[in-house]
Formats: sequence, C-alpha cells, structure tokens
Amino acid sequence: MTSDAQEQNVREVREVRDVSDAGGTGLGEDSPQEWYADDGLWVDFAPAMFSGDRADTVAALVREAALLDFPAGSRVLDLCCGPGLFLVPLAERGYQVTGVDLSPAMLERARAACDRAGADVELVRADMLDYTEPGGYDVILNVFTSFGYFTDPADNLQVLRNARRSLAPGGRLLVDVMGKEVLAGWIGRPQAVDLPDGSYVVQRDTVLDSWRRLRTDWTLVRGDTARTSTIHSFLYSAAELHDLFVEAGFTDVEIFGDFDGGPYDHHSRRLIVQGRTS
Repeated sequence: MTSDAQEQNVREVREVRDVSDAGGTGLGEDSPQEWYADDGLWVDFAPAMFSGDRADTVAALVREAALLDFPAGSRVLDLCCGPGLFLVPLAERGYQVTGVDLSPAMLERARAACDRAGADVELVRADMLDYTEPGGYDVILNVFTSFGYFTDPADNLQVLRNARRSLAPGGRLLVDVMGKEVLAGWIGRPQAVDLPDGSYVVQRDTVLDSWRRLRTDWTLVRGDTARTSTIHSFLYSAAELHDLFVEAGFTDVEIFGDFDGGPYDHHSRRLIVQGRTS
C-alpha cells in the first residue's frame, strides 16, 4: 500500500483486474500469463531492468534525441512508466507529464524519484488495456518493450486504439520495442547483470510459435538462493507493427531505428514506430 502522502499523488482509475484467481487462466504451461501484474517480479528484477546507467542514458535521450523533442508545454503520457526513468527528464524540459503503470511498487518508486527532483508529474495506476483519457495528450510514449503483453492479439491492438483515442488531433504515439529483425542477431545468448549487493541476474530469451512470441526467463541469484520469473510477449517485425498502427487508425506511420530518427536497418538495436492522429 502507498503512504497517505503517496496516495495524494497516485490516483487509481478503474478497478484493477483480479489476477489472483487460484484456478489460473486455463492456458497451457508455456502460454503467456498475467505475469505483468506480479509486483514481486518488478521489485526483484528492477535493479537489472532499470539500472542507474540506463537512467543516465534516458536523461541524455530526452535532452538530445530528435524524436523526443516536442513543442513547449506538450502534454506527454509515459504509458507503462515503471519507476519513472523518463518522467523526470520530460518534466525538466517543461512538458506536462503523466505516468501510467499497473504496479504499485513501481509507481511508488516513480513518485519518490519525482519528489527528489522536484518534478511536477501526475501518476495514475491503471491497466493499459483499459486506460483512456480522450484527447488528453499530445504525445504518448510506450518504451522499453512495454507492448505486446497480452495473450489475445486483439488486446494488444486495443492498447493502440486506446492511445489513439487519448491523443488530441495531430498527436503522436511512439512505441519502442525489440523488433524481430534486431532480436534475430543475438537470440539464444544468455545475458548476466551484476548487482551492487553482490547478487546477479541472468536473462535468457527463447522464441516461441514460429517467431510470434518471446519467452524471457529472468533468474536472480542471491547467495545460495535463486528466484526465476518468466515474461511472455508478442514479437513484431517493422512491417507487422506498422500495419498494426494503421489498423488502430493512425496515419503517417513511420519506422525508425533509434530516437534520433535514424533508419531501421541491420545496424539498429531498437524498433521505434511513430504514428499520428488526424
């Protein structure tokens, strides 16, 4: 639970869907579950997912990257904001910033980061499958592969439709993911991250369903104990995500390989898709 002071700054819209049903989802063992609602996952693996180095990188991106340069005073939503790495740099540029996330623990960390920086940011606890704020934003960001979480492809499309509805005319959505083309270059090689307390995290990725989905196993090793969590998400090529944007009603859909607006090619490390509302 958040403290009284935090509750003043973190508002909850709509009832969060119950994911604690002991009966499960009825899916197969290797099917995506509602893993993203497990607060323990985010707490345990946050030091590896959201390291201090990544925070410094994000701050530099927001200051310098062409795709993150918005008109003064723009209303910017960070959809799936996590611990708020983008929130403070965006607020420091003078934008009106909102962060939405389902995780109470991540929202608490985001609030703490904003308070330390004196950043005026609104935080909302909500599921991106349900969240809309009609015409409420000029820009929506969805970064760090925070798209494709849902078992039903129609739900992932609905997230894009919700974003379109939440944008003012002429607004834009940017989605940043690990594209199929990028992932193909290094899939299968486990990655290890050493943490300051002496523990370490191992990440192993496995492609499923003929490159339709990705399974990522995170293992935290601390002393003689290990804790493993599994993340499932859909994989998209540039063409597939482009077409999904079009199906959701976006216009002027563009594909980039970085936040500087560079081309998406064999040198790219990220897939960034931008669409606009008419």
